[in-house]
Amino acid sequence: MAWYVYILRCGDGTLYTGITDDVPRRLATHRAGKGAKYTRGRGPLELVWQEEVPDKSAALRREYQLKQLSRSEKEQLIREA
Repeated sequence: MAWYVYILRCGDGTLYTGITDDVPRRLATHRAGKGAKYTRGRGPLELVWQEEVPDKSAALRREYQLKQLSRSEKEQLIREA
């Protein structure tokens, strides 16, 4: 079963990185205010980047890598997608 690492752009311009096995469902959960505490009240939320990985373990490792990037590095990743 595939997993995904994704980046959302929040309405205040900040970026949120997360993982899921169903991107549309997770995005709907965030938009409904029931996702991560960080994204609540920061709408509108826009999915700006996603990457498929083979399993949850790989998704967690990739999420950690992305969270270590600077904002400018994340923006470059988004532009290159």
